[in-house]
Amino acid sequence: MNDPTARGDLALTTYRDAPTRMVSAAGADFAYRELGPDTGVPVILLTHLAAVLDNWDPRVVDGIAARHRVIAFDNRGVGASTGSTPATIEAMAADAVAFIRALRFDRVDLLGFSMGGMVAQVIAHDEPHLVRKLILAGTGPAGGEGITRVTRLSHLDTVRGLLTLQDPKQFLFFTRTAAGRRAGKAFLGRLKERTDDRDKRLSPLSYAAQLRAIHRWGKQQPMDLSVIQQPALIANGESDRMVPTNNSVDLADRLPHSDLKIYPDAGHGGIFQYHEEFVGAVLEFLAR
Repeated sequence: MNDPTARGDLALTTYRDAPTRMVSAAGADFAYRELGPDTGVPVILLTHLAAVLDNWDPRVVDGIAARHRVIAFDNRGVGASTGSTPATIEAMAADAVAFIRALRFDRVDLLGFSMGGMVAQVIAHDEPHLVRKLILAGTGPAGGEGITRVTRLSHLDTVRGLLTLQDPKQFLFFTRTAAGRRAGKAFLGRLKERTDDRDKRLSPLSYAAQLRAIHRWGKQQPMDLSVIQQPALIANGESDRMVPTNNSVDLADRLPHSDLKIYPDAGHGGIFQYHEEFVGAVLEFLAR
């Protein structure tokens, strides 16, 4: 395994060119990429359903990494990481904590998108001393409105993508307006900028386990979010079909120290459609 302390000059790296490293933790080998200044509290990226390292928007990662150390990783059984993918959000959170501690960090900021935002909530709730600040995008609380419908929507839009020869994320992440279509095509183009050392694709078994985890999250009793005292930035598009936008409003109402950003004419992938505005909001939030 690579030595997690041997990071070199990260400041000159872009996400397109960041090397894929491995670190062992909790019986698995976790694949990760790191860039940005080699100082300060790192921002750990927790990603969405069916995503591997190559699914992070390089404009978002590079924008944040201009001022902060940023680390993206594949959870257990995802992409190049070994092991079997957990079927609960809580187990994913435990793996994320093990990964963070394997890199010898005792304080982090978390940016969780969609499923990753659910994982981030559990980490902040269960490991409050580990988390400094939370950024929750396109996500919702346990038992949140419409979360149990993610499986059905994902299957329907996967078929829709196959029938129209398009990536399902064009439908799942973006609105069907002219602006939404353009934003989706631009986002999908950015995901292809990295041509070397690309990650392994998610296996069908891992995808099924993630869907079960999200469905269980949607059926759970609500957590007491009032105990999460960390500052939180919450962001979403105004027309999120996957995790309805009302969940973002609910999170903002229930987290004691939160800011809410809702982007117009945008869906689940609003932070990618409005990547410049989102990066600006994140940098301002982290600098407070």
